[in-house]
Amino acid sequence: MITLIGLGPMGQAMVRVLLENGHGVTVWNRTAARADGVVAAGAVRAETPAAAVAASDLVLLSLTDYAAMYDILGKAEDSLAGKVIVNLSSDTPEKTREAAEWVEARGAKFIAGGVMVPAELVGKDEAYVFYSGPADVFEKHRDALALIGRADFLGEDVRLAQLFYQAQLDIFLNSLSAFMHASALVRSAGVPLEKFIPYAKDNYAMMGFYLEAAVEQIEKGDHPGDEADVIMMGASADHIVQASRDAGIDVALPEAVKSHYDRAIAAGHGRSSWTSLFEIIKADRE
Repeated sequence: MITLIGLGPMGQAMVRVLLENGHGVTVWNRTAARADGVVAAGAVRAETPAAAVAASDLVLLSLTDYAAMYDILGKAEDSLAGKVIVNLSSDTPEKTREAAEWVEARGAKFIAGGVMVPAELVGKDEAYVFYSGPADVFEKHRDALALIGRADFLGEDVRLAQLFYQAQLDIFLNSLSAFMHASALVRSAGVPLEKFIPYAKDNYAMMGFYLEAAVEQIEKGDHPGDEADVIMMGASADHIVQASRDAGIDVALPEAVKSHYDRAIAAGHGRSSWTSLFEIIKADRE
């Protein structure tokens, strides 16, 4: 038996995948009616969070954020001892560390997770999930967790799953905003986006070409200049800001990008590769 708490679209998708693969599943949700569909499919409805936790050794949380965990499991503290709590909600690495300490202080084990696909892809070949926490606890439950998606265990530092999850979303959300901004720039000239999208798709597909070489330079701390040095790229960043102003569209995103180049030039990286932006962006403690 597995317990799943939180029945938004992601939670419901996970319940259905577990049921389809022969697991008994107990569910609880703050709005009880959200459980109706999965109960009809074979899940067992718990009346309280305490009853949901007590029903299974493995408890999955699919909540809005980690704050919801305290609100819900705070009503089930007497049932937590000996349980494995796998929190698949989204939050910061530091809040993940704090949550692990809270759970462990109540006699349970804690695994952090980050599901890297939308609900409709849960359980499909494209799905993967980051995990971190005690390795022996994860391995004990790997097979069940792998039903949700490929289970990528990152290590015992419990913060790592959310660190990778947020890093991936960093790329994803910034890329979506970049596409919206580029679309607004094109549309400002009255051009239909159907004409632009093939080029945008080519651009996104090409981005991966640069990553391995960029990482090699970052790890070496060496950013040899080439045709894509900071001064040249910074000029392009400035042109995007000016074109956006001329078009009357929002400039917050291109100005943020331009600021990286401006600061890199000020720090003496003007003739270095664009990868030297990492030296501006990274934390001082690194």
